[in-house]
Amino acid sequence: MTRATPFSSPLLLGFDEIERLLDRVSKTADGYPPYNIERIAAGAESAIRLRITLAVAGFGENDIEVTVEENELTVSGRQNEEAGRDYLHRGIAARQFQRTFVLADGMEVTGAEMKDGLLALELVRPEPERTMRKVPILSRD
Repeated sequence: MTRATPFSSPLLLGFDEIERLLDRVSKTADGYPPYNIERIAAGAESAIRLRITLAVAGFGENDIEVTVEENELTVSGRQNEEAGRDYLHRGIAARQFQRTFVLADGMEVTGAEMKDGLLALELVRPEPERTMRKVPILSRD
């Protein structure tokens, strides 16, 4: 049985990669750690600026790794168990996480800052140049 997809129209050519990205994003079910994505008001420059803020309370800078590979931004965290601690109650879990964001072409991660249990990632996407070209029509006589 053939699966019908939103991009199966013959008018949408070359969107296979977008379809794969949408499938991958839809399979992300874990909501930890919570995060915000905000658009930063554009100033004089025409670049699109975004900030992703993740709530990573209990994690230190050495416990978190931020990587960008091709068009994927991955933030992962792992806390080390401290030997010699005897908890009577443990309500703050030392759990590991991995959160992946798919970036649009041209999107760049320009920095990361950790403050008050929040990890802020700065992203920028320069405005692409608009181009138009004329395609010559050849006659076959």
